[in-house]
Amino acid sequence: MSPEEMEQARQNLLKMRREILREVMASQQAGNELGQDGVGDIGDISSNTYTRDVLMNLGEAQRQRIRDIDAALERIEEGEYGECLRCGEEISPRRLEVRPFSRYCVECKAEVEKFGE
Repeated sequence: MSPEEMEQARQNLLKMRREILREVMASQQAGNELGQDGVGDIGDISSNTYTRDVLMNLGEAQRQRIRDIDAALERIEEGEYGECLRCGEEISPRRLEVRPFSRYCVECKAEVEKFGE
């Protein structure tokens, strides 16, 4: 990858990170607001509990995405961005465009999903 492509990838990753953090903040605010309206019956309580659980799980998925982005940013700093962590081959530019925090090429990702890391 050229230095310009690396910088573009870095900017895209930082943008994704900011967007996720905004979503997390909005989810937390929504979770805090649940149940503050004088819940009246068991159906409302159940619905609010379910919604709160969904928001908490969403937060964990977003935390994982932040970790993935941070790892990709670290690989950029080390000059290893775009290289598969398993086989060392270049990750296709199209894959990085769609999923800029990818750690594996398509072939290795399929193997990791099938057999584990």
